[in-house]
Amino acid sequence: MPIRARNLVAIGLILVSYALLYPGLTRPLLTITASIDFMGVSQELFRETRSILQTVRNLHESGNDFVAGLVLLFSVVVPAVKGLLLLVALTLRRPQLRYDLFRFVRAISKWSMSDVFLVGVYVAYLAAKATDNLDAAAEVGFYYFAGYCLVSLLSLQFLKIERPAPAPAADG
Repeated sequence: MPIRARNLVAIGLILVSYALLYPGLTRPLLTITASIDFMGVSQELFRETRSILQTVRNLHESGNDFVAGLVLLFSVVVPAVKGLLLLVALTLRRPQLRYDLFRFVRAISKWSMSDVFLVGVYVAYLAAKATDNLDAAAEVGFYYFAGYCLVSLLSLQFLKIERPAPAPAADG
């Protein structure tokens, strides 16, 4: 079965989303700075810059395994598996298996939550910016991860895998 032009675009977008996902996970995401003003002099008390994977590691090391697991699952594992399964679905020859795998990917896409995670980071950024003694700076990893979210969603919109026609009943 030939691959449609829109599926070729989807494949390209999936590959681009993977290219954006890796730096989105490994590059710094957000820098939070806490300072105090005393008699007109500002003193920095705290500065923390982390990537998503560093955050997972730090959560694990501090005993927050459940939260670390959730961030790892929904921000790393599900997005990586989703893209891989879409690529596999496009290479399968059996139409029913291809369609079933595509439906499975669409179902788990709702649980990827990478976009929800990104919104949460953005809300933390805005909250820190609105506080007198806190400041936040979105780092390059934030933009890579945002790019991943957008391109990944777009690839799923281009992908077209149709339900196979039922096999004709054999006369007995």
